[in-house]
Amino acid sequence: MKFRRNEAKDWAREHMRGIWAAALTPFDPATLAIDEAAVRRNFRHWMEDLKIDGFFVAGKQGEFFALSLEERKRIFEITMEETSDKAGAIMSCSDQNMDTVIELAKHAQKLGASSIVVHAPVLHFTHKQDETLYQYYKTISEEVDLAIAMWSHPDSGYLMSPELCARIAELPNIVAIKYSVPRDMYVRLTEMVGDKLIVSTSSEEEWFDNIVELNWRLYLCSSPPYLLQTKNDLRMREYTDLAFKGEVAKAKAVRDSLEPVRHALSSTRPSEKPHAHPKYWQELLGQAGGPVRRPMLNLTEAEKEATRAAFKACGLKL
Repeated sequence: MKFRRNEAKDWAREHMRGIWAAALTPFDPATLAIDEAAVRRNFRHWMEDLKIDGFFVAGKQGEFFALSLEERKRIFEITMEETSDKAGAIMSCSDQNMDTVIELAKHAQKLGASSIVVHAPVLHFTHKQDETLYQYYKTISEEVDLAIAMWSHPDSGYLMSPELCARIAELPNIVAIKYSVPRDMYVRLTEMVGDKLIVSTSSEEEWFDNIVELNWRLYLCSSPPYLLQTKNDLRMREYTDLAFKGEVAKAKAVRDSLEPVRHALSSTRPSEKPHAHPKYWQELLGQAGGPVRRPMLNLTEAEKEATRAAFKACGLKL
């Protein structure tokens, strides 16, 4: 390990910085097997051409719910091979089964990974969940020596309160949270935890404001870093770096210039197809996308046509 459990927070503050993206998983169109060559091509493009700082793998964006345990482990292995010392990587060990969470976490640790993310589980019949969740993350924290990020989002059926997150952040290797909640909640948590916890959210639309107003230095994380950018059009990277340097007006102008791209993405994404649509957008960008696995739905030809038209008009430079 690169650090002991009680050094995890210091490690995270130094290394978990910049723009991190949540990777989609490319599947072979004929067999629906993981297209390992395509996974590797995407990583290399994202690191070398798009200058992305880190990756969140085998999570919700990556259709973890449709992957076997061995497939999730294999994605961890490919990620470590490709990112090595070139970029950060956080392995998603989220699962309803605690044994699976721990098995994935220990596999990540065996590979030499530094960090994992575990989202708050669905809790059936539970209406008060704070102590359950504290003990949940405490158990994981004690089982591995990795830096651990929490993740709270509405899909769990509840949101973790800032007070609960701050309590869990007292555990030595709980270092970050992807906090998919209303802005007032993550602002309050940011103010509460100081340097005990890195607070972030996946909203690219709010990223600029969070750098400027909350002094955030980590975007953790979703697909915009590789959907809003090309090798010849790195505007998310540009406005991020300008904002980090305090050049707020310049950063805002660049951020605002991406609005047509954001609108093209959001206006053509069918509500039931949150994976198929960005995968198709990836293909339009020359990246590996591919089909989705059940239970998710692929785009219809009409949906693809609408997406192509919006993509062509959005102003991204290929």
